[in-house]
Amino acid sequence: MQGFEERDAGKLSDVKWTPFSDRKVRVGIAGEGVCSFGSQFAYQFHPNAEVVAVTDLDPARCKLLQERTKAKKTYPSCEELIKNAAADKIEALYIATDAPSHARLAIMALEHGLHVASAVPAFFGKDQLELVPKIVEAAKKSGRLYMMNETTAFRPECVAMRALFEGGVIGKHVYTEGEYFHYWGQNGIPSYNGWRHGLPPQYYPTHSNGFYTCSTHGSFTEVSCIGITSDLPDFKDAKNPHKNPFGSEVALFKTSDGGAARMAVMWDAPGYHGETGRINGSKGSYGTYTSVYGGLEKELAAKLDTLKKPLPPGVSAGSHGGSHAYLTDDFLRGILVPGHKVCCGIKTALDTTLGGVYAHLSALKGGETLKIPQI
Repeated sequence: MQGFEERDAGKLSDVKWTPFSDRKVRVGIAGEGVCSFGSQFAYQFHPNAEVVAVTDLDPARCKLLQERTKAKKTYPSCEELIKNAAADKIEALYIATDAPSHARLAIMALEHGLHVASAVPAFFGKDQLELVPKIVEAAKKSGRLYMMNETTAFRPECVAMRALFEGGVIGKHVYTEGEYFHYWGQNGIPSYNGWRHGLPPQYYPTHSNGFYTCSTHGSFTEVSCIGITSDLPDFKDAKNPHKNPFGSEVALFKTSDGGAARMAVMWDAPGYHGETGRINGSKGSYGTYTSVYGGLEKELAAKLDTLKKPLPPGVSAGSHGGSHAYLTDDFLRGILVPGHKVCCGIKTALDTTLGGVYAHLSALKGGETLKIPQI
């Protein structure tokens, strides 16, 4: 799977780790799946987590997840795990199931008093837009933490972009670019119940949109999107469950801070693959392929030194640019450290996903400009 070969890439610091709590959060994990996502995020290695129970609808994958995480219990479904969470004294749930189930399971877990970390996207497509306010309401009523495991948030370039923006080093936001290239191939990508078959690119927008939302924590307010038809079997003639003809979609957004953003998601462009981005401000810019700070190199170095946090001994940074374990660490800090604000909390998670869904709707309308609801 593209992106998973980046083991330990982008580790942010070699500074000695300082414990932030002497408590372990009791965690449940749902979904090992095609990508082994359940075991990829280092909960089993982090000193502030204990994996209590795991689940996967496939018994073989469930057993594998249990072996990899050393969990004592398994359940046949995420729903059963959630229902038994109180009896098992589980405090938090990591949802790594198929994308169409993320929102429903997150709402259920929040309603049962669990903190939730969800794989991307936060919800799935236009048919789940009605679940957005329900996620917000469930989190508000429960008082529990919800975050989305958006990998761009802890890619080194996005960490730098966020530090520069928050420190005022690059000035007012003007423009951000994000790109997510993941070639589908002639046979597509396996998925539970075929949810990836014909997947509209902008229904999976977080690995590009995150370069803006996880750097500035702003939102997208309007979008015009170009959809590019594809001859790959998954998309040809829109003969798929989504009735989607587009293998690539390129969106131009207005942003809540008065700037602009171009975000591209491409399934049918072979060759280069990955997540890349850059931010341009009124004083300078920074990103994957550029490091133009407007003569502010010293300010850059000073600001980045304050942001770098080491991982605990024995915890590998993981894949997707070395982001996996940093997301887990951020989630655990959000639960255990008073006042800690996770990078991709509920508003950022929903803003990141929502922009993509409206981008696809724009593409279906020939690029018509659409207003995007605000969270």
